[in-house]
Amino acid sequence: MLDLVKVEGENLETISNLAHRIWNIHYPPIVGQEQVDYMLERFYNLDSLKNQEAEGQLFYIIQSDSKPIGFISVSQKEEANYFIHKFYIENAIQGKGFGEQTFEKIKQLIGTNKPIKSIQLTVNRQNYKAINFYFKVGFKIKEVADFDISNGYQMNDFIMEWKSRN
Repeated sequence: MLDLVKVEGENLETISNLAHRIWNIHYPPIVGQEQVDYMLERFYNLDSLKNQEAEGQLFYIIQSDSKPIGFISVSQKEEANYFIHKFYIENAIQGKGFGEQTFEKIKQLIGTNKPIKSIQLTVNRQNYKAINFYFKVGFKIKEVADFDISNGYQMNDFIMEWKSRN
């Protein structure tokens, strides 16, 4: 059984630990270990996660049979428009339907009080596995974007969007 468990404050350390485990396997072939190390230190230390939470991100641990297998964070951008900031599942269990189940559950959570118009996210243009997953659940590429994250590093992404059919 898959559950999303909201985490806050000091409990965000679990998000940091999951990020280190997942990123160090998945991202070195895409962006290199140096950029992975930089991004983990910059975006996934406890203080940074607390700041992201203070800015409105809601963090959830993805659990299967009460075991953490990934995490997702989302925020509301405008009325009925949302942004997924982070969406990661352990590499060893990808392709088993957990991503689709998570996406359905997060839509239920954020759409509880009012209908969702759209959900956007960014994904590295070389992250073919993730891009194909997002296509599968209904996202489309909205635009190409490059983000300078300092220290000479860039994020070369697609901005993808899922739109409600209602």
